[in-house]
Formats: sequence, structure tokens, C-alpha cells
Amino acid sequence: MDDAADIAFRSLTAGDIDLLVTATLENLNWSGPRFDRDDVWARPEFRRYAEFDSARGDFGVVAQHGREPIGVGWALFLPTEHAGYGHVDDRTPEFSLWVASRSRGRGLGREIAERLLRAARDRDIAAVSLSVEPGNTRARGLYRSLGFVDVAGRRDDGVMMWTAPGS
Repeated sequence: MDDAADIAFRSLTAGDIDLLVTATLENLNWSGPRFDRDDVWARPEFRRYAEFDSARGDFGVVAQHGREPIGVGWALFLPTEHAGYGHVDDRTPEFSLWVASRSRGRGLGREIAERLLRAARDRDIAAVSLSVEPGNTRARGLYRSLGFVDVAGRRDDGVMMWTAPGS
């Protein structure tokens, strides 16, 4: 396990594509192996989560132990024509979160998410959405504790939204 004192945080960059592919793949396979890296590249509905573009406003936070990334949270402004699973509108970025299995259960996911939500507030972003699969109660519990609520009419899709205080 990583010592919390040895964890550093930095901004996500376009150079972190391999990290985003890994994070996307592991998020897709949260309940067991269903997809592989080739699927992330071949399927546009998966690949879009690894296509970070700061020019469109995308932002993110990487947690590192030494030089090794052990977690990442990212928010993408995916347009309607290339919408992600948690898309609500073009003004609301879609949030994703991943923590390496060996680093889970110690609050790192919460820390990354809180940093990402602070970054959203700092950018005057009124809301962030996400999608969590129905059986993923652990993730759903974390998101609820951070202030995410089910989007009316989209609960079966697992779509949740966080709204910045005062928005």
C-alpha cells in the first residue's frame, strides 16, 4: 500500500493517454473482465474517455506514488454527437474516476474526486455528471457522499449529477 505522505497530485495532460486507457479499461471491467485494451481503442463509445483535450476545457487530477500514477479523476466536455454514458448536455463535463486496485479503500478516490470538484468550482462550472453501472454500489455510495444525485429519468442508466454550491 502507498503511504499517503508519498502521494503527490498533479494536473492531467494530453500526454497521459496511456493512463486514461488503463483507467477507462479498468472502469469498464469493474465487475470482472469484459473488455481489453483493443476494445478501448476500437470502440468509439470507450475511446472518447481516453481522448483528453484541454482546448475544449477538459481537466483532471492525477495521483502519483513516486513516478507511478495510482489514480486519476477527469472531466470531459463531450459534445452531444459524441456523448458519453453520463452525458446530460454540452455545458456539463462528464466525470470519471479510477484508483489502482492496490491503492483502494484508503480514501484516495475521495481525495481525487474532491480535488476535481474544487477544480470545477474554480472554473465556474455549475455541474458535473457521471454514469455508474447499476451494481456498482461502492462507487454509487462514494458519489452520493460527494453530493451527486440521480438525474431524473436517467437513474436506470446510472446517470448522476453534482451541482456546485450556489449554482
